[in-house]
Amino acid sequence: MRWHQKTIEDVIEELNSSLKGVSSEEARKRILEYGPNELKVKKKKTPFMMFLDQFKDFMILVLIAAAIISGIVGDPEDTIAIIVIVLLNAVIGFVQEYRAEKAMAALKKMAAHTALVLRSGEHTNIPASELVPGDVVLLEAGKVVPADMRLTETAQLKAEEAALTGESVPVEKNTKALHDEHLPMGDRKNMAYKGTAVSYGRGAGIVVATGMNTELGKIATMLQEEEEVKTPLQKRLATFGKNLAFAVLAICAIVFGIGVFRGEPPLLMLLTAISLAVAAIPEALPAVITISLALGAKKLVKQNALIRKLPAVETLGSVTYICSDKTGTLTLNKMTVEEIYVDGKIVRSQEDITGTSHFTPHTYLMTALALSNDAQKDASGVIIGDPTETALYNIAKEKDFDKSKLEKEFPRVAEIPFDSDRKCMTTFHRIPPHPIPLPQGERGLSSPLMRDIPTIPPPLMGGGEGESSIISFTKGGVDVLLEKADNILTSDGLMPFDVQKLHRMNNRMAADGLRVLGIAMRDWNALPDDMSPEHVEKSLTILGLVGIMDPPREEAKEAVSLCKTAGIKPVMITGDHPITAMAIARRLGIIEDGSKTVITGRELEKLSMEEFEERVDHLRVYARVAPEQKLKIIKALQDKGQFVAMTGDGVNDAPALKRADIGVAMGITGTDVSKEAAHMILLDDNFATIVKAVKEGRRIFDNIRKFIKYTMTSNSGEIWTIFLAPFFGLPIPLLPIHILWINLVTDGLPGLALAAEPSEKGVMNRPPRHPQESIFAHGLGIHIVWVGLLMGAVSLFTQAWSIKTGHAHWQTMVFTVLCLSQMGHVLAIRSDRESLFKQGLFSNKPLVGAFALTFALQMATIYVPFLNPIFKTEPLTFGELVFTLGLSSVVFFAVEVEKLIRRRKNG
Repeated sequence: MRWHQKTIEDVIEELNSSLKGVSSEEARKRILEYGPNELKVKKKKTPFMMFLDQFKDFMILVLIAAAIISGIVGDPEDTIAIIVIVLLNAVIGFVQEYRAEKAMAALKKMAAHTALVLRSGEHTNIPASELVPGDVVLLEAGKVVPADMRLTETAQLKAEEAALTGESVPVEKNTKALHDEHLPMGDRKNMAYKGTAVSYGRGAGIVVATGMNTELGKIATMLQEEEEVKTPLQKRLATFGKNLAFAVLAICAIVFGIGVFRGEPPLLMLLTAISLAVAAIPEALPAVITISLALGAKKLVKQNALIRKLPAVETLGSVTYICSDKTGTLTLNKMTVEEIYVDGKIVRSQEDITGTSHFTPHTYLMTALALSNDAQKDASGVIIGDPTETALYNIAKEKDFDKSKLEKEFPRVAEIPFDSDRKCMTTFHRIPPHPIPLPQGERGLSSPLMRDIPTIPPPLMGGGEGESSIISFTKGGVDVLLEKADNILTSDGLMPFDVQKLHRMNNRMAADGLRVLGIAMRDWNALPDDMSPEHVEKSLTILGLVGIMDPPREEAKEAVSLCKTAGIKPVMITGDHPITAMAIARRLGIIEDGSKTVITGRELEKLSMEEFEERVDHLRVYARVAPEQKLKIIKALQDKGQFVAMTGDGVNDAPALKRADIGVAMGITGTDVSKEAAHMILLDDNFATIVKAVKEGRRIFDNIRKFIKYTMTSNSGEIWTIFLAPFFGLPIPLLPIHILWINLVTDGLPGLALAAEPSEKGVMNRPPRHPQESIFAHGLGIHIVWVGLLMGAVSLFTQAWSIKTGHAHWQTMVFTVLCLSQMGHVLAIRSDRESLFKQGLFSNKPLVGAFALTFALQMATIYVPFLNPIFKTEPLTFGELVFTLGLSSVVFFAVEVEKLIRRRKNG
């Protein structure tokens, strides 16, 4: 049996304690047995080790090898550039990992510092870390619960448990034993949990768990054990780096072997092979990725998404599932009156519910909502109070029934507070002898009370000369109020009511996910002497029913629709009731129909991982779930090969946020723990913002692919040029300095400028990339081969034609054609489908600037005299230059033709 199932006597017996607590001597023994009431942190990596870990990535090791080779070849500029790139990446990676370590520190901050306990019957304030099982702790409003406790005494005790259970309203506590073993944490009303806060009332409880054995401690354990998963890009680049390294080594060995076999000087061939190796490694790739992600993160902040871990930006583009909390993310996190049943009709809250200026039952109902209400407006104008009461206050205010004005006219003279046994509350208000009519245009209780309406009992009309009367308003559960009521108020006066009809109306509203309250009244000649609920809360007159819910965000519905168009499955996870969850999910379009798409935490607990994985693809709503179940949901989806974004705001969400491919914390309602564990923070707590971020993630990945397409095609062109020349009986077309220069000027700025490329049309009308998809998918690998071959062919044609026609500058011409062909290529691949002429040359100004600068630098190597001996070039004649420029455009037009064919093929 669990603690919530046991009676207080059983708990005391099992813990060998009493309602007076344990003695100080016994507490000292127990702290040695159970340890201090603290969250333990596993041994952390030192910052230095964290920094060193950043160099384990295979791509980084390849780059370091390339830097060493560049240094040996005598190219210090390339060596320095590579080292700077590697260090920049290491620093960024280190900062991200170091931040992640703060999640545990934030969790520890939640713990209470002191606790008021009974030790041998004496009240004692002790550090919370010294609490032991068996201690009796006293609780009061404003205190943080210092350990997990079975409550032994409650006086209107309410606890704010949202951070731990996701329950958005304070939970009223009691001491009764509960019989269901598998109750979710939020339904264990006789327990108080470490790290939650007492929001109202007072109570006492016996400590049943401390430290890492508490529910908060279990979350700390999960947080420390849960490994972050690698992003799709990290996985793809690791594979890409390994394959590239082996391919480059093989090609270089072949080039060196063939060259020596043909009788070329071995040293020249060695330098050429090494230069080719350096050229083939896209050393700018990590820098392009980092800059793309950083620019994307900067853009996303303006759209209310703060990126904490840079790789998360790209991962967003791979997301196949978005698992979102309901409260505050898909909904407004503001309880709102949606429907009112009054005078025999259902009225939506947006409609005019006051009717004509003459008396209607609506007037009494609105007045009851305003007066029988403990919500208050603070100095800054913010409404504070229980979320349900706040909703009633707001609807009354919207309809011109201002509580502050009405209270002056009808002051509260007594009340019977709400309690969970009666399920209702009652307030008493004095009606003055001659109510003063409100100013013109204002509606209130006094105006209709002045009217001569014979069907309303006289006391409601106000007292006679010098007399006053009392009106009481009662609100609570509909079933309870119907048992206490005699009649219902209608436009025709007091009438008997149809119990079945009101039950049907209550059930219909509840089925729509509304929390339904009944509102009733009773008139008195004077304040009753017997204020017991049994005497007061009877012979009531029903005024109406009020349906309340936290409504869905308007923009969330559009975002859900966009998700579906983009092939992303939106899933709702909530601690709320299944009926409420289904109602919201239907309104948002997350589910269309059928209960097979909904599962509760209790049902989920009974499923093995294998059984759950069989169903997980079809489930769209999870209701009443526990923290560890969120983790189970993520793992099941990831086991099925899905990429999962998970939102969360509570401490209970932190392990799941860390484990998800993208953990999304709430910026407004989120706890520090959830923010530290997340990859991204929503500054506006809005589901629609996640969808905007997904679009940005797709754009960034597209641009990274464009860079890989560009740089690998360029490298492929260089390799084909040098590799194929011997087969055509041509001398080595390029010297090592040419290869390294082309690599430096073409890979750098033009490649970085691709990071600024806007997103393509229809980016959200295609399905997510398959998680196991190669980086060379969708024809990228074929493009690299054929365009690289074309570059090589054009370069070798230039060489063969120049030699045959007796042009002494053939090497400079090949050098220029190869360099500028790559510039033509970068312009052509800005879009996979659209022609550059349709896009417009200046729609990516950084790229135009990079193109112009690269062209100018290439011309400088040819025409600036002191650079000729360094780059082994010679000035070209005007005719030679025009010829090389013409050949350099061949690749551009060939790729434009490829895109034209693709457009016609795909429509």
